[in-house]
Amino acid sequence: MKGEVEVEADGGLVVARIRGEPSAEILRECQERVLALVREAGSGRVLYDTRAMESPASPEIPWFQRELDAQLGEIRLRRAIVVPDSRLAYLARLAFGTGDYRVFYEDLDAAERWLRADDDASLAR
Repeated sequence: MKGEVEVEADGGLVVARIRGEPSAEILRECQERVLALVREAGSGRVLYDTRAMESPASPEIPWFQRELDAQLGEIRLRRAIVVPDSRLAYLARLAFGTGDYRVFYEDLDAAERWLRADDDASLAR
């Protein structure tokens, strides 16, 4: 299934849902939309819901996310990534590297609690 992304603001969080097989174009679109909402809200709390995402066909996809993150500049993000299985958990760890993130297995509620627990995840100026 071709990848698609939906990004919205939800109660102080930015929620990005990725479905299907991600591509570099999908990741770029997701990043652009997430950053637009982060700037608008002034909060860097982002929840990635990847439970309906398939493993990417290309091994380069996680590394592309790292390239996108290298362009963040002064923007600080605290990210919770909700995954369906250990394969996507591993790929998420590759993609987000040493950033401020945590991976959750199928548990949206725990991911939201973790994001809301830290008041320091605001947009860096």
